Amino acid sequence: MQNKKVLGISIVILLVLFLGVSYIYKNQQSQAVLLNAKVNNSALVREHSIVIGNEKAKVELVEFFDPACETCAMFHPLVKEIMKENEGNIKLVLRYAPFHAGSADVVRMLEATRKQGQFMKTLDLVFLTQRIWTINHTADLNKLWGVLIQSGHLDMDKLVDDMKNPEIDKIIKQDLADAKVLEANKTPSYFVNGKPLEVFSLEHLKALIKSEL
Repeated sequence: MQNKKVLGISIVILLVLFLGVSYIYKNQQSQAVLLNAKVNNSALVREHSIVIGNEKAKVELVEFFDPACETCAMFHPLVKEIMKENEGNIKLVLRYAPFHAGSADVVRMLEATRKQGQFMKTLDLVFLTQRIWTINHTADLNKLWGVLIQSGHLDMDKLVDDMKNPEIDKIIKQDLADAKVLEANKTPSYFVNGKPLEVFSLEHLKALIKSEL
């Protein structure tokens, strides 16, 4: 009986120690992530970055996204809704992180639409029709091309020419480099006023934005 009691106490002590060590480790990891984002703050926004909303907004929401990422497509309208609910108080900075096969081609197309002032309309369409042109996590620009032609909102000949601009590849390279430095190794990755979203969920994103508002 005494042995069972000692064993029980030992298990409780080990459990407490384990939880304590886990908490300390997670806290240290969290501090390391925050410090990394702070040190590399200049990597959050570049001169070429797409900025949506009020330039002087209180909250700067930086998103690294992949057009072929299912979660990015799911969160896209949700982020737009958050911005609508806090109109004028949030500016969205979009950064490219084309991790999926073929995604870089889609990014080149998206970047080229800026020349026609059609970036957001095209991005909305890209996410809305993602299942048509993304197969087994691989982006197929040829399938997406048919969607774009059918939409009729782009000058396709101009789009083809603008996609050839070598500056686009430089933008992609810079965004990927910044994503690596900031440890944004999954999409979407969010930063709110320079603070990374450490626990990924819509509720945690809303809470982090609310804390900055």
